[in-house]
Amino acid sequence: MFCHNKAVMPTAFDFLLREIKMQEQIKNTNTLQELQNLYTSVFGKNGTMTARLKTMRDLDNNARAELNRENTTLRELFKTRQAELENAAMMAEMAHEKLDATLNPEPENRGTLHPLTQSLREISEILESFGYERRTGPEIEDDWHNFTALNTPAYHPARDMQDTFFLANGNVMRTQTSAIQIRTMEETGVPVKIFGIGATYRKEMDATHSPMFHQIEGLYIDKNITMTDLIGDVRAFLKRFFNMNDIELRIRPSYFPFTDPSIEIDMKWRGQKWLEIMGAGMVHPNVLRNCNIDPDVYQGFAFGFGWDRLAMLKYNLDDIREFYNSDVRWLRDAGF
Repeated sequence: MFCHNKAVMPTAFDFLLREIKMQEQIKNTNTLQELQNLYTSVFGKNGTMTARLKTMRDLDNNARAELNRENTTLRELFKTRQAELENAAMMAEMAHEKLDATLNPEPENRGTLHPLTQSLREISEILESFGYERRTGPEIEDDWHNFTALNTPAYHPARDMQDTFFLANGNVMRTQTSAIQIRTMEETGVPVKIFGIGATYRKEMDATHSPMFHQIEGLYIDKNITMTDLIGDVRAFLKRFFNMNDIELRIRPSYFPFTDPSIEIDMKWRGQKWLEIMGAGMVHPNVLRNCNIDPDVYQGFAFGFGWDRLAMLKYNLDDIREFYNSDVRWLRDAGF
């Protein structure tokens, strides 16, 4: 007569007894290293629990449930004891540390506005105090607003003066914020006194030019506006922005398709050399007609400059690219 050896299934009491013994071992560990060694002996590659879990398929449903419960409970006990030992180690270390209330505090590392942002705020405040209203517009422009309405039709040679980023659909990355002036005159008519502000794009890259730069353009259209009004506003603006009691300006004839006459305005910098500051002029009659404004009744002026360039002068920066290099040393030197 033959008989088969039948595996003896562990009882709930067996699981409970093992769990109690393991709880005592975990509780009696005094260092994180001891706890780690015990954890490895239980859950490591050759650990006792690892071996028992491999026999899961040979157990009945009740024994499987008990083994899973024991596995989960022990893992939680290890985590709890680890937290207790880590906290005890931290408290012991702190007990040996002393706080000297007489020490000077660490210097506060505070953030500041970027120079370009600060310059923009100053420029905007000055122009708004002169009665100019701030306007913005899209950076992707159509041909009409960026060229044609500004008296620069397709055949006009002035289009070759700018290295333009053309898009596949025929639009462009705007080359100047003058497009904002066209949109404003189309929307509001005249009289109008605004300054347009925003990013512009040209294929330029050197110490004083960036492929993306910021431009501000002023526009004032009304009855009986003259070049004298233009020069007066520019002079007052520069005096306030650079905090100078007086400035010396030089007016040179120039050419822009959207102004006639056109001028360049230079400023004597620190009594030493002339620096080109901005282009300006009286708005061309064709530009007014393109916006349905009668040039025989209304006249006005426009001026434009890169506020990056003015910020370079104000904060003694030689290379415009430094604005975007994230080097905080010159920010500290400039007092930011």
